[in-house]
Amino acid sequence: MDATKILIADDHPLFRAALSFGLRELFAHAEIFEAASFALLEAAVAQHPDVELALLDLSMPGAKGLSSLIYLRGERPETPVLVISANDQPRTVRRAQQFGAAGFISKAAPMPVLQQAIRAVMAGDEWFPGEKAGKSEDDARLATQLAHLTPQQFRVLMCVSDGIANKQIATQLGLSENTVKVHITAILRKLECSSRTQAAVLVKALATDDVAPPDRGDLVDLAADE
Repeated sequence: MDATKILIADDHPLFRAALSFGLRELFAHAEIFEAASFALLEAAVAQHPDVELALLDLSMPGAKGLSSLIYLRGERPETPVLVISANDQPRTVRRAQQFGAAGFISKAAPMPVLQQAIRAVMAGDEWFPGEKAGKSEDDARLATQLAHLTPQQFRVLMCVSDGIANKQIATQLGLSENTVKVHITAILRKLECSSRTQAAVLVKALATDDVAPPDRGDLVDLAADE
């Protein structure tokens, strides 16, 4: 029998160990891969393209709010992602769903409930708490725009949000400086931004707290200030 391949992305080793134990109770032939940071998540996704499920903590070193979820959905849209997070505020749950998660469950949930959620998502169903905050048109628009970015453009955008100059981005990502400029031009067009500052502000909207995405009028004012 082929092994069920599952990726656990969480920076807490004890929680990863607990999840691994629970997964092996569910699947007799589970092959489990682990990632403790966003960089290790990228490496795991590249090395194991046939992963059947990703269990994702939104708070990992190198990740910005929902950025790891958006990365996974962009790189492996066929792989369902179950977010397992300590931040189970209604708006965070709703935003995870809007940005492509197949399910969301609190880290405080007991193991049998976690296993039930995993089983449901693996069967092609969704698993979300019964009460979620209402949908946001701004979040829906931003999710659609980010979905149009290529994985490499998304990496460049994360660098831009950190204030890294083009030359350093090129070195960090193994690209030519001209290629970085081409990516940034495409990113600004897809996000409907006129400057790097506007794009960086939009990235802040990926935060998993209750801060709302910036108003588009505010972004226009930012452009005028530059």
